[in-house]
Amino acid sequence: MSKKEAKNVYPIHGLLKQRWSPRAFSEKVVEKEKLQSVFEAARWSPSSYNQQPWRFIVGRKGDATYEKIMDALGAFNQRWAITAPVLVATLGRKFNNNSEENNLVYQYDAGQSVAHMSVEATNRGLYVHQMGGFDPKKIIKHFEVPVQYKPLTVLAIGYIGDPEQIEESLKKAELAERDRFDFDDFVFSGNFGGKSGLFD
Repeated sequence: MSKKEAKNVYPIHGLLKQRWSPRAFSEKVVEKEKLQSVFEAARWSPSSYNQQPWRFIVGRKGDATYEKIMDALGAFNQRWAITAPVLVATLGRKFNNNSEENNLVYQYDAGQSVAHMSVEATNRGLYVHQMGGFDPKKIIKHFEVPVQYKPLTVLAIGYIGDPEQIEESLKKAELAERDRFDFDDFVFSGNFGGKSGLFD
């Protein structure tokens, strides 16, 4: 399958052009060394006061952790995520380290860590599909998650696969061109919704 590169208007890094979220993954096993680099990227992402609130539970196809994460996925995501060789549950610490004071930006910071992971994964020839369709209560139960932590997302990680291997109803999205909002829809100046003038 050809790469679904972004059709950017302005120059961006090649890895950002290449990054996208497939549903068809190859059965090829992801090398331990590549996963190490992906989590190293997460480790060095920025966070407020260096709290580093992200936590990850990693399952590799065939192990019990993978099966538990799969069980927590919603029915729609289970239909295609079974092709992914790696599933990762992302959690965030709700409180500041060594205290019960709320960390108001823990979800933002955990999201940044996953963004860094997705770019490094692309650099390693891997793809990441992030999912919000899962049951957080199952993640908490399956993995005995402490109350300080909240399940946030599940990630499917692996090499790109053949869209012919996924069910027919999913192929259209897999093969469709990628699109994004126009700049004036999300970059403002003066007031909310005001044109920034950057893209005239």
